[in-house]
Amino acid sequence: MSMLTPPGMGGKYRITGSKYPRMRRPRHRRRIVLAAVAAVVALGLAGWGTLQLIDVFSGDSTKTTTASGRNTPDCKPSPSPTTPAKALPRPGQITVNVYNATSRGGLAKTTADELRKRGFVIGKVGNAPETYDKKVPGTGMLLGATTASDSALTVLGTQLKDATPKADTRTTKDVDLIIGSAFKTLNVQKDADQALATLSAPVTPSC
Repeated sequence: MSMLTPPGMGGKYRITGSKYPRMRRPRHRRRIVLAAVAAVVALGLAGWGTLQLIDVFSGDSTKTTTASGRNTPDCKPSPSPTTPAKALPRPGQITVNVYNATSRGGLAKTTADELRKRGFVIGKVGNAPETYDKKVPGTGMLLGATTASDSALTVLGTQLKDATPKADTRTTKDVDLIIGSAFKTLNVQKDADQALATLSAPVTPSC
């Protein structure tokens, strides 16, 4: 009897040889483990896909997906002090005619004096022509040639809130400020200067 045979066992239960029998784990246990791992991975992918769909259909416009898959805030425009957005004329290059279309006396002169202090060149000052006299309901109207719409009238518009710009048939470079019935005063010079600086600054992406 071999020394490997337990006492009391013989016959077909006898163990012969000098090595213990190799014990193998049942293969079905490995399959269960692999199946569990595959299920966890599948659930993870399904959850990730659901979150992506929620982001798409939620319409979140504040984020942009980059090539790396990360969400980053959208680029916001910011003013740059390098080159101007467009070549706007300076106040000293603009001749302004100031007309009073209201029943209050002296508005044309006081307004013209204030514009002169701010650097504008003052042309004619007086009452508005009959076409506009008592017929400007807002704070004022800005008149000029078609070419002045995005240049001289834009600069003059920073001085008076809610003034209505309008092009006429003139061929000269001067512009008119017709004071309307709702006029109280020109914009504070600090605010007017800031508005003009914003118009002159370019807008470029910050990212």
